[in-house]
Amino acid sequence: MNANAELLNFVYQNSQMGIDTLSQIIEIAEDEKLKECLKNQKEKYEEFHREAARLLRENGHDEKSIGMFDKLKTYFMINIQTIKDKSSSHLAQMLIEGSSMGVTNALQDLRKYEKADTDSLHLMRKLYKFEENNVEKYKQFL
Repeated sequence: MNANAELLNFVYQNSQMGIDTLSQIIEIAEDEKLKECLKNQKEKYEEFHREAARLLRENGHDEKSIGMFDKLKTYFMINIQTIKDKSSSHLAQMLIEGSSMGVTNALQDLRKYEKADTDSLHLMRKLYKFEENNVEKYKQFL
């Protein structure tokens, strides 16, 4: 697979994980302000998801979804971590950890695929900045 496809598939998978995770946490969250923040971020992940899929198709590549095992693992980990503590602070902590991992992975991929085309790199940089901003937004709920 070429650099563009790999980079775009990272955006595609990262955004899918964001959509799935936020959908689950929105159902758990009790704080309306946090829920509103999560809904807004979920919409942004959906935009990233659509854009990555569009660019992949335009370049003749298929989207590579997250594996079922990883989806189930994430689903169960969220449920386990929120059994005893569903507070906004705890949810924010979990989300900060996830977004921090997204920031790290995005930065690594930006460096790894620095020769990818402009559109792919631009979308990845936008995702990187979005993940960084998410960490800052979640801090208000700690």
